[in-house]
Amino acid sequence: MRTGSSVKTRRLDRFLTDALRITSADLLAYLERRVGRNDASDLLGETMVVAWRRITELPDDPEHARMWLFGIARTTLLNHARGEGRRWALSDRLRNQTPVRTAPAADQGIEVRDAIGRLDPDLAEIVRLVHWEQLSLVQVAKILDIPDSTVRGRYARAKEELRAALGVADRLE
Repeated sequence: MRTGSSVKTRRLDRFLTDALRITSADLLAYLERRVGRNDASDLLGETMVVAWRRITELPDDPEHARMWLFGIARTTLLNHARGEGRRWALSDRLRNQTPVRTAPAADQGIEVRDAIGRLDPDLAEIVRLVHWEQLSLVQVAKILDIPDSTVRGRYARAKEELRAALGVADRLE
């Protein structure tokens, strides 16, 4: 007997056609007013995933279904806010534990940054990891999950291209 699966299928069909069609624009507006446009669409997606997982709880009454979806959206929003709080707290802890490096003046290094930006993206990433993040070539190889020799070769090629782009004859350190 397949009544359980047919009930779930009917509920799923109704959910996808009615509840989503009727409520998604209101849910998106609700979320946008709280977190802005950038995060709202992601939160709406999360809301719908949770609703789909809990489809057997979907109320039969359309207005109750709408409120049920808003309840899920609210919980998703609260989870998002807690996550944001944790990210900010972690950022603050890291900022307090990390020694402050003085940033170069805005006009210093622009030519170098532009030259790095014109490199092949793989080469540019190696240069940034070595010089900006102060990582060794061995560490870069581990991060990029490629052999050490490949990183050494790419780094050498990147330095040559940067020298040529900047008109520098001496070594980049």
